[in-house]
Amino acid sequence: MAPVTEPEGARSLVEALQQVPDQRDPRGVIHVLAGVLAVAVAAVLTGARSVTAIGEWAADVPQGVLADLAVFRDPFTGQYRPPVTSTIRRILVDVDADALDTAVSRWIIASAASATGMPRRRAYSVDGKTLRGSGRAGTQKHLLAVLDQHTGAVLGQVDVDGKTNEITRFAPLLDALDLTGAVVTADALHTQREHARWLVDTKRAAYLFTVKYNQPGLYRQLKNLPWSRVPVQDETSERGHGRYDIRRLQAVTCTGALALDFPHATQALRIRRRRLNLSTGRWSTVTVYAITNLSAAQATPAELADWLRRHWTIEALHHVRDVTYDEDASQVRTGNAPRAMATLRNTAISLLRLAGITTIAKALRHNARDPYRPLRLLGIE
Repeated sequence: MAPVTEPEGARSLVEALQQVPDQRDPRGVIHVLAGVLAVAVAAVLTGARSVTAIGEWAADVPQGVLADLAVFRDPFTGQYRPPVTSTIRRILVDVDADALDTAVSRWIIASAASATGMPRRRAYSVDGKTLRGSGRAGTQKHLLAVLDQHTGAVLGQVDVDGKTNEITRFAPLLDALDLTGAVVTADALHTQREHARWLVDTKRAAYLFTVKYNQPGLYRQLKNLPWSRVPVQDETSERGHGRYDIRRLQAVTCTGALALDFPHATQALRIRRRRLNLSTGRWSTVTVYAITNLSAAQATPAELADWLRRHWTIEALHHVRDVTYDEDASQVRTGNAPRAMATLRNTAISLLRLAGITTIAKALRHNARDPYRPLRLLGIE
């Protein structure tokens, strides 16, 4: 993310957005960039799925809403003029996407820091998502994001372009975050020695990585540990979505003869999930292995199981973007607009999560009935 500095004491997201550099030719510019971006976030908070829907929302809201969003005021008539759809589209195509993500993320991080009931150790999930409607196969935008497991807020996002992959974007994504004492969870793609060393040695953080066949030697080590002699240390069960799940976690300290060939690895985990399909009555079993640099004294089995389970909170984010916002059907493809629209959706979902909202679709309908409601989520009283 670009090194954009948030203004000291930014009270609203509108103020934070003033840090996004305006790359337009100043000749003929009418609308302030921050005002147009704030309009877009507010519209997405009411359920707007496209640039056209954002423009339509802006055209319909009262003057008081436009004033609070800092849009252009005509000096001759005194009326606030909403940005039209073509203006919004041009801005999203040309906006500095890194700077937009940075400005939004820093404001979200500051808001998340004041959340109540924070856990003993912060936990962050890293995962990627392809914007399927953003181009043909091979040219689609792919984004890597980090999410706060406790609040459900997105704290950062970076591009994964065709010249690189998720692995090389892992450190740039997390570099701006203070990870001291936090635990970072990631799927098997990011179970990389360089990631582990960087998190522990440079960021003073912990890791909790799943292990699959992309690390064949490590996977064999884990599979061959004496699990039959290791007791189950945490068990949870859950019923829903037509199934009944039982998860059992075993953990073993890996030192001496059991030492793992992976930087700083201290514990190995085996998670067995038994699932009953309630419609067919059939059971299935899945076994997952994981490693962490946290010792048994630093993290309880229940905490480890919870972090692994909550890692997929980021999949819930992707589900909301796909189902509620119909992201995969979006045909926005030009310039930075696909990523900017993803940032707007991330921002709206994050603000709702920080407000304690669990059902996003219902909250969007609620906001759509009163144009002033999104403003409160933006920090505008």
